[in-house]
Amino acid sequence: MSSSPLSAVLWDMDGTLVDTEPYWMAAETPLIEKFGGTWSHEQALACVGLGLEDSARIFQTAGVRMAVHEITAHLTDEVMRQLATKGVPFRPGARELLASLRAAGIKTALVTMSLRRMADTVVDLIDFDAFDVVVAGDEVARPKPFPDPYLQACEALGVDVHDTLAIEDSPNGLRSAVASGATTIGVPLMVPVEGVGADAIWATLEGRTAQDLASFHADVRARKDSSR
Repeated sequence: MSSSPLSAVLWDMDGTLVDTEPYWMAAETPLIEKFGGTWSHEQALACVGLGLEDSARIFQTAGVRMAVHEITAHLTDEVMRQLATKGVPFRPGARELLASLRAAGIKTALVTMSLRRMADTVVDLIDFDAFDVVVAGDEVARPKPFPDPYLQACEALGVDVHDTLAIEDSPNGLRSAVASGATTIGVPLMVPVEGVGADAIWATLEGRTAQDLASFHADVRARKDSSR
Protein backbone atom coordinates (compact mmCIF):
# COMPACT_ATOMS: atom_id res chain seq x y z
CA MET A 1 0.00 0.00 0.00
CA SER A 2 1.37 3.41 -0.92
CA SER A 3 1.69 6.09 1.75
CA SER A 4 2.28 9.82 1.83
CA PRO A 5 5.92 10.89 1.77
CA LEU A 6 7.20 13.04 4.61
CA SER A 7 7.29 16.60 3.25
CA ALA A 8 8.12 18.51 6.44
CA VAL A 9 8.85 18.15 10.15
CA LEU A 10 7.29 20.71 12.47
CA TRP A 11 9.10 21.40 15.74
CA ASP A 12 7.92 22.87 18.99
CA MET A 13 10.65 24.93 20.61
CA ASP A 14 10.51 25.22 24.43
CA GLY A 15 10.93 21.78 25.94
CA THR A 16 11.20 20.00 22.58
CA LEU A 17 14.06 21.58 20.65
CA VAL A 18 15.59 23.33 23.66
CA ASP A 19 15.22 22.69 27.39
CA THR A 20 14.21 26.23 28.33
CA GLU A 21 11.34 25.33 30.65
CA PRO A 22 13.55 25.82 33.75
CA TYR A 23 14.38 29.30 32.42
CA TRP A 24 10.67 30.15 32.19
CA MET A 25 10.02 28.84 35.69
CA ALA A 26 12.95 30.83 37.05
CA ALA A 27 11.41 33.97 35.51
CA GLU A 28 7.87 33.32 36.75
CA THR A 29 8.41 32.88 40.48
CA PRO A 30 10.17 36.22 41.20
CA LEU A 31 7.55 38.09 39.17
CA ILE A 32 4.65 36.64 41.17
CA GLU A 33 6.46 37.06 44.49
CA LYS A 34 7.11 40.71 43.61
CA PHE A 35 3.36 41.26 43.86
CA GLY A 36 3.01 39.29 47.10
CA GLY A 37 1.82 36.06 45.55
CA THR A 38 3.10 32.50 45.72
CA TRP A 39 3.89 30.14 42.85
CA SER A 40 4.28 26.40 43.23
CA HIS A 41 6.08 23.95 40.97
CA GLU A 42 2.72 22.37 40.19
CA GLN A 43 1.31 25.72 39.05
CA ALA A 44 4.35 26.25 36.85
CA LEU A 45 3.90 22.82 35.26
CA ALA A 46 0.29 23.70 34.42
CA CYS A 47 1.58 26.51 32.18
CA VAL A 48 3.87 24.27 30.13
CA GLY A 49 2.81 24.39 26.50
CA LEU A 50 0.31 27.23 26.93
CA GLY A 51 0.34 30.37 24.83
CA LEU A 52 2.08 33.24 26.59
CA GLU A 53 -1.08 35.33 26.78
CA ASP A 54 -2.98 32.47 28.39
CA SER A 55 -0.15 32.04 30.89
CA ALA A 56 -0.13 35.79 31.56
CA ARG A 57 -3.81 35.69 32.51
CA ILE A 58 -3.03 32.92 34.99
CA PHE A 59 -0.32 35.11 36.50
CA GLN A 60 -2.84 37.94 36.79
CA THR A 61 -5.13 35.68 38.82
CA ALA A 62 -2.10 34.90 41.01
CA GLY A 63 -1.83 38.61 41.79
CA VAL A 64 0.47 40.07 39.13
CA ARG A 65 -0.84 43.60 38.54
CA MET A 66 0.47 44.07 35.02
CA ALA A 67 -1.17 44.04 31.60
CA VAL A 68 -0.97 40.81 29.59
CA HIS A 69 1.46 42.30 27.08
CA GLU A 70 3.67 43.61 29.90
CA ILE A 71 3.84 40.17 31.50
CA THR A 72 4.72 38.42 28.23
CA ALA A 73 7.38 41.01 27.45
CA HIS A 74 8.88 40.78 30.95
CA LEU A 75 9.06 36.98 30.97
CA THR A 76 10.50 36.90 27.45
CA ASP A 77 13.19 39.40 28.44
CA GLU A 78 14.10 37.32 31.47
CA VAL A 79 14.35 34.07 29.51
CA MET A 80 16.40 35.76 26.79
CA ARG A 81 18.74 37.11 29.47
CA GLN A 82 19.27 33.56 30.75
CA LEU A 83 19.85 32.30 27.21
CA ALA A 84 22.52 34.98 26.75
CA THR A 85 24.31 34.07 29.99
CA LYS A 86 23.77 30.31 30.18
CA GLY A 87 23.50 29.37 26.51
CA VAL A 88 20.93 27.38 24.53
CA PRO A 89 20.38 23.93 26.10
CA PHE A 90 19.39 21.69 23.20
CA ARG A 91 17.51 18.55 24.14
CA PRO A 92 19.42 15.31 23.50
CA GLY A 93 19.51 14.45 19.81
CA ALA A 94 17.49 17.48 18.69
CA ARG A 95 20.25 19.38 16.94
CA GLU A 96 21.55 16.22 15.27
CA LEU A 97 18.08 15.24 14.04
CA LEU A 98 17.57 18.72 12.61
CA ALA A 99 20.85 18.44 10.73
CA SER A 100 19.81 15.01 9.41
CA LEU A 101 16.51 16.42 8.13
CA ARG A 102 18.29 19.28 6.38
CA ALA A 103 20.74 16.88 4.76
CA ALA A 104 17.82 14.74 3.55
CA GLY A 105 16.10 17.75 1.97
CA ILE A 106 13.05 17.56 4.25
CA LYS A 107 11.52 20.94 5.06
CA THR A 108 11.40 22.11 8.67
CA ALA A 109 9.36 24.64 10.61
CA LEU A 110 9.61 25.94 14.16
CA VAL A 111 6.14 26.29 15.69
CA THR A 112 6.39 27.99 19.08
CA MET A 113 4.18 29.96 21.43
CA SER A 114 7.14 32.10 22.46
CA LEU A 115 7.41 35.58 21.00
CA ARG A 116 9.07 35.97 17.62
CA ARG A 117 12.06 37.82 19.02
CA MET A 118 12.87 34.93 21.32
CA ALA A 119 12.36 32.34 18.59
CA ASP A 120 14.71 34.29 16.33
CA THR A 121 17.31 34.40 19.11
CA VAL A 122 17.27 30.61 19.48
CA VAL A 123 17.32 30.02 15.72
CA ASP A 124 20.22 32.44 15.27
CA LEU A 125 22.27 30.47 17.79
CA ILE A 126 22.02 27.27 15.73
CA ASP A 127 25.19 26.97 13.65
CA PHE A 128 23.42 25.97 10.41
CA ASP A 129 20.31 26.99 8.46
CA ALA A 130 17.88 24.94 10.53
CA PHE A 131 14.37 26.12 9.61
CA ASP A 132 12.51 27.11 6.45
CA VAL A 133 9.71 28.75 8.43
CA VAL A 134 9.21 30.10 11.95
CA VAL A 135 5.71 30.60 13.38
CA ALA A 136 5.67 32.36 16.76
CA GLY A 137 3.03 32.96 19.39
CA ASP A 138 2.55 36.61 18.52
CA GLU A 139 1.85 35.71 14.87
CA VAL A 140 -1.16 33.39 15.22
CA ALA A 141 -4.85 34.14 15.65
CA ARG A 142 -5.34 31.29 18.13
CA PRO A 143 -2.53 29.67 20.15
CA LYS A 144 -1.93 26.03 20.97
CA PRO A 145 -3.94 23.86 21.79
CA PHE A 146 -5.83 25.14 18.72
CA PRO A 147 -4.49 23.73 15.43
CA ASP A 148 -3.90 27.18 13.92
CA PRO A 149 -0.11 27.41 14.53
CA TYR A 150 0.59 24.12 12.76
CA LEU A 151 -1.80 24.84 9.92
CA GLN A 152 -0.18 28.26 9.46
CA ALA A 153 3.26 26.65 9.29
CA CYS A 154 2.08 24.17 6.64
CA GLU A 155 0.59 26.97 4.57
CA ALA A 156 3.85 28.91 4.75
CA LEU A 157 5.82 25.80 3.74
CA GLY A 158 3.40 24.99 0.92
CA VAL A 159 2.76 21.44 2.16
CA ASP A 160 -0.31 19.38 3.07
CA VAL A 161 -0.50 18.92 6.83
CA HIS A 162 -1.14 15.19 6.33
CA ASP A 163 2.34 14.95 4.79
CA THR A 164 3.99 16.39 7.91
CA LEU A 165 5.18 15.17 11.29
CA ALA A 166 5.10 17.29 14.45
CA ILE A 167 7.30 16.84 17.51
CA GLU A 168 6.03 18.14 20.87
CA ASP A 169 6.79 17.79 24.57
CA SER A 170 3.54 18.96 26.19
CA PRO A 171 -0.14 17.93 26.21
CA ASN A 172 -1.27 21.33 24.89
CA GLY A 173 1.25 21.24 22.09
CA LEU A 174 0.28 17.71 21.13
CA ARG A 175 -3.41 18.62 21.15
CA SER A 176 -2.61 21.38 18.66
CA ALA A 177 -0.61 19.07 16.41
CA VAL A 178 -3.14 16.23 16.58
CA ALA A 179 -6.01 18.61 15.77
CA SER A 180 -4.11 19.89 12.73
CA GLY A 181 -3.93 16.42 11.19
CA ALA A 182 -0.15 16.00 11.35
CA THR A 183 1.53 12.77 12.38
CA THR A 184 2.60 13.39 15.97
CA ILE A 185 5.40 12.27 18.27
CA GLY A 186 5.51 13.22 21.92
CA VAL A 187 8.91 13.55 23.58
CA PRO A 188 8.01 14.39 27.19
CA LEU A 189 10.20 16.50 29.41
CA MET A 190 8.44 17.92 32.46
CA VAL A 191 4.88 16.68 32.10
CA PRO A 192 3.33 13.38 30.94
CA VAL A 193 1.89 13.34 27.41
CA GLU A 194 -0.08 10.11 27.46
CA GLY A 195 -3.74 10.19 26.54
CA VAL A 196 -3.78 13.20 24.21
CA GLY A 197 -3.66 11.35 20.90
CA ALA A 198 0.01 11.26 19.91
CA ASP A 199 0.84 8.61 17.33
CA ALA A 200 3.87 7.66 19.43
CA ILE A 201 5.76 8.70 22.53
CA TRP A 202 9.53 8.56 22.35
CA ALA A 203 11.67 8.89 25.45
CA THR A 204 14.35 10.78 23.52
CA LEU A 205 15.36 12.01 20.06
CA GLU A 206 18.92 10.84 20.65
CA GLY A 207 20.08 8.58 17.84
CA ARG A 208 17.05 9.34 15.65
CA THR A 209 17.49 10.27 11.98
CA ALA A 210 15.46 11.71 9.12
CA GLN A 211 14.95 8.16 7.84
CA ASP A 212 13.48 7.11 11.19
CA LEU A 213 10.92 9.93 10.99
CA ALA A 214 10.11 9.23 7.33
CA SER A 215 9.57 5.51 8.02
CA PHE A 216 7.45 6.20 11.09
CA HIS A 217 5.31 8.73 9.20
CA ALA A 218 4.78 6.28 6.33
CA ASP A 219 3.72 3.53 8.74
CA VAL A 220 1.26 5.81 10.55
CA ARG A 221 -0.30 7.07 7.31
CA ALA A 222 -0.59 3.56 5.88
CA ARG A 223 -2.30 2.37 9.06
CA LYS A 224 -4.73 5.29 9.12
CA ASP A 225 -5.50 4.95 5.40
CA SER A 226 -6.25 1.24 5.78
CA SER A 227 -8.66 1.87 8.67
CA ARG A 228 -10.85 4.25 6.69
